[in-house]
Amino acid sequence: MKFINYLESISGISIYPMASLILFSVFFVGAAFWAFKADKEMVDQISKIPLERDDSFPVKRKD
Repeated sequence: MKFINYLESISGISIYPMASLILFSVFFVGAAFWAFKADKEMVDQISKIPLERDDSFPVKRKD
């Protein structure tokens, strides 16, 4: 018996794909809205974080 047959036998299983699609769509629209409305200086600061050097956590070398 194939896996799809098990899923078809569960009553009400069709709601989960629709719920996950709606959840993803809401999250994506929210993230896009935030990206367009965010302060440009904050976005510049966030984009530079990976390039900044942080000496508060020194790298421990194995000798």
